[in-house]
Amino acid sequence: MDEVLLRSLTPGVLAVLVRRGADFAAAEDAVQDALVEAVRVWPADPPRDAKGWLVTVAWRRFLDATRADASRRRREDLVDQEPEPGPAPAVDDTLQLYFLCAHPSLTPSSAVALTLRAVGGLTTRQIAQAYLVPEATMAQRISRAKRTVSGVRFEQPGDAATVLRVLYLVFNEGYSGDVDLDLAAEAIRLTRQLAARFDHPEVAGLLALMLLHHARRAARTAPDGSLVPLAEQDRGRWDTGMIAEGVAVLQAALVRDRLGEFQAQAAIAALHADAPAAEETDWPQIVEWYDELARLTDSPVVRLNRAVAVGEADGPRAGLAALAALDGSLPRRAAVAAYLHERDGDLATAARLYAEAARKAPNLAERDHLTRRAARINARLNALRCD
Repeated sequence: MDEVLLRSLTPGVLAVLVRRGADFAAAEDAVQDALVEAVRVWPADPPRDAKGWLVTVAWRRFLDATRADASRRRREDLVDQEPEPGPAPAVDDTLQLYFLCAHPSLTPSSAVALTLRAVGGLTTRQIAQAYLVPEATMAQRISRAKRTVSGVRFEQPGDAATVLRVLYLVFNEGYSGDVDLDLAAEAIRLTRQLAARFDHPEVAGLLALMLLHHARRAARTAPDGSLVPLAEQDRGRWDTGMIAEGVAVLQAALVRDRLGEFQAQAAIAALHADAPAAEETDWPQIVEWYDELARLTDSPVVRLNRAVAVGEADGPRAGLAALAALDGSLPRRAAVAAYLHERDGDLATAARLYAEAARKAPNLAERDHLTRRAARINARLNALRCD
């Protein structure tokens, strides 16, 4: 059973049910039932048209649930609209579904969480990590969002700002490499569609940011699958065409003088991409862009990344001083502290903090990377003791 195929088809199937009049919560339940049925049936009898099969089964499940609900008997006339067997129209409904999920009846944060779960295919745990909240808190938020839109007709879509936030988080989750479906490439595809529809500098800024990060993808992992830090990446493997496109898109956005957080992030990524070697990176200018980004967002994650940049621009002790002002429970804070202590020559503290960061790592690749760094430093310490 091709689970990647099923996940890629889910948004389009869900969009078909919503357009035919299903409320979102009931449509999502029906699509999930259809996916379970596909897992059971397809290995022995694969359909010629996978999406058409899923639409047909999901619609029947929706109608069955509708008939069973006395308070929704008015929907029984929808049985006449059951789609005919055969190929489903080759229409990409995904971006439209993002807008429908960003419904005005939801707060932006709830709309983002609901869309990531129902359309993006992310788990509740992944979404909670992106928001820096406990998994139980995020589960409650998504449940409330489903209840809010249950029975709501989706003629009035949400705003582009919420859709931008969703696409940004989907790209970040895909960029981590911790999911099967290529969410990063999907997010870029949808953001291109959004940029064609909305002439706004922040849409362009997000597209530029994605392109500049995605251009480094081939160099981010070693042949054994381990992470390669930015400073150690083979820059010859970066996609220069994608970098050039990202820089051009960013420059066109910046000249409009309507700075937003995605443009600021893209400017930082462009400075990294512009450096022929890690030691030639313009860290003072990167710190300045982080100052702008902190002003725009007041995000603790931005301030954490700024501490790294300060450590590169002004020395590790300056970076540690910037880090001291941040909450000790902030995700990845221990990893940043370990790196700065290592650069400052405090190997024992660095090894301890790398091990601590590894225990808290949000994914396997990051945990393995941090564990290896801790082991490498401990080996150095043992060698020094032997001398």
